[in-house]
Amino acid sequence: MRYVAAYLLATLGGKGNPSKEDIQKILESVGLDVDDEKLSKVISELEGKDVNEVMSEGRGKLASMPSGGAAVASGGGGGAEEEEKQEEKKEEKKEESEEESDDDMGFGLFD
Repeated sequence: MRYVAAYLLATLGGKGNPSKEDIQKILESVGLDVDDEKLSKVISELEGKDVNEVMSEGRGKLASMPSGGAAVASGGGGGAEEEEKQEEKKEEKKEESEEESDDDMGFGLFD
């Protein structure tokens, strides 16, 4: 990720196709070691490509990916307990909303 970030910084700085030396210079300026193999991989993958096009292609791919957590299947035998917990939560929410309306009493703290 650091190599891609340094590549993007170099392109923002005006370099159309940053060289290995450009990226090394950026990374070493913040005290990071450079792995030549990883750096070569990034350079070869991005060489001759427009960074903006690569980023928009990536956004399209990310948009097609499902996100969010999947529902976890619960083991058998715990259904009754879960229903009770849900009912308790509903009751607590109702109680809290009633308490909040009592606390307000129609005027604000700084009125």
